[in-house]
Amino acid sequence: MKHAYLSSPVPVALAHRGGWLTDDQGVRRTELENTAVAFQHAIDLGYTYLETDVHATDDGVLMAFHDDTLDRTTDRTGAISALPYADVARARIAGKEPVPLLEDLLGEWPLARFNIDLKSDGAVLPLLEVLRRTNAWDRVCVGSFDQNRLERARRLFGPRVATSCGPVDVARLRVASLSMLLRPVAGRTPTCAQIPLEHNGFPLLSRDVIRTAHRLGMQVHVWTINEPEVMERLLDAGVDGIVTDNTSALRDLLIRRGRWNQDTRPAPKNG
Repeated sequence: MKHAYLSSPVPVALAHRGGWLTDDQGVRRTELENTAVAFQHAIDLGYTYLETDVHATDDGVLMAFHDDTLDRTTDRTGAISALPYADVARARIAGKEPVPLLEDLLGEWPLARFNIDLKSDGAVLPLLEVLRRTNAWDRVCVGSFDQNRLERARRLFGPRVATSCGPVDVARLRVASLSMLLRPVAGRTPTCAQIPLEHNGFPLLSRDVIRTAHRLGMQVHVWTINEPEVMERLLDAGVDGIVTDNTSALRDLLIRRGRWNQDTRPAPKNG
């Protein structure tokens, strides 16, 4: 049975960290990633799937932020995990926008679905608590580049939360596509395979991988794709979703193909 998170028609368009913005002159602005402004821009374009990352502060507050430290994108420095929320709350992305709480994002856009990358072990339990408080179980898909962290999240969250493939899951999926042996990719088959085209020069995606994932009941989402011609090839190959910074280009492409199917209904409840 398909998870409620993926109840929208395919292909799914996911706004990576909210996606790129453009100013009044049409100049691309990339510095406001993972801000409420970026997510609102994606929502205004019609996106209902938003991708973000989470870290927890020293006192357990869950922030939507990509990097381990504030240094690259804000006017402050320091590791988020070593700072209290009061300090992180004073940081401004690009000197303008606050670092958002994941709970605020879930509350601000109750019809949106969030793809959440668990960036640290310390974020697992705070995410569980946020999902409990917001009752957003059906609206999130959780992934991680750390297989052990992802497996822990799966055990804690249970089947009501959708999960994507971790690195071991991806490797097993690749092997399964070559051997044609269909078996669960992990202890619990992930809801979707969210993978890049390649890793360290080694190709990960192929039509066989897509077909194998589909036979296992998984959707295939590819990240992070910003070139329209690559988007075209992937859609032709049968992928179910594309994660992009170039939100305007993906939207325009899907409209031209008659495939702009973003579903604005609330996710149905499991069970």
